Amino acid sequence: MPDLSPSTPTPWGGRTAVVTGAAAGIGGGVADLLVELGATVVGIDRDAAALDAAAARHAAGPGRFVGLVADVARPEALDDAARRVRADHGRLAAVVCAAGVQRYGAVDETDPATYDEVMGVNVGGAFHTCRAMVPLVRENGGGAVVVVSSAQAYATQTGVAAYTASKTALLGLARAMAVDHAADGIRVNSVSPGSIDTPMLRWAAGLFAGDRPAEDVVAEWGRAHPLGRVGTPREVAEVVEFLLSDRAAFVTGADVKVDGGLSARLAAALPEADA
Repeated sequence: MPDLSPSTPTPWGGRTAVVTGAAAGIGGGVADLLVELGATVVGIDRDAAALDAAAARHAAGPGRFVGLVADVARPEALDDAARRVRADHGRLAAVVCAAGVQRYGAVDETDPATYDEVMGVNVGGAFHTCRAMVPLVRENGGGAVVVVSSAQAYATQTGVAAYTASKTALLGLARAMAVDHAADGIRVNSVSPGSIDTPMLRWAAGLFAGDRPAEDVVAEWGRAHPLGRVGTPREVAEVVEFLLSDRAAFVTGADVKVDGGLSARLAAALPEADA
């Protein structure tokens, strides 16, 4: 960990970031890291109690966490959030779109309401967050946006048609924004995590656990990754922070796989050689 004592300048001191899905999971990990590095983080989520807990956890700094209850599937809620950010914080240096939901079903098993929910939160949430917040980043003289996609944008499990469609769409959205806003000094990138130990992953593990502990399913999914385990929100957050930072000043329109090698390995393994 870097030395973040009061006498040490914090790399994000004086800068404001908006993070959606900031109450838990990857968004929570990103928010925690940015606050630790001195940022003022406006955390957007539907979970008011978890936002309050995050604010209390960071009460001693070195940065600041400000919770804002909003549903990213409602464009008007994001417009209201942007007005509050402008009024309370002025300029905006960074935006992280991490809010998301996971739902299961093949295309013929997914009802229209579930499809609309997945696309509304995962794609619409990122689209409308950026629609509302990018003007504030432009007013800042530039900055950076990171969109959280998924390894399932590259290769998919069975029975996740809507989720995979939504995460694939996010890669296209990030590329389009990177091109559209380069002249504004705004860099836009995405990350594609594999299995990350979040409340959403453990909820999903519970669905498939049967009589087994959900922990066994999480471990089994971890073994599917060449690194042999699931990742942590902090490990994704470290990559997100790099992409937001000036260290990535010539990186835009890119996607970084934070998946423990999951998308690199072919399922058709060679047979073991005889001893």
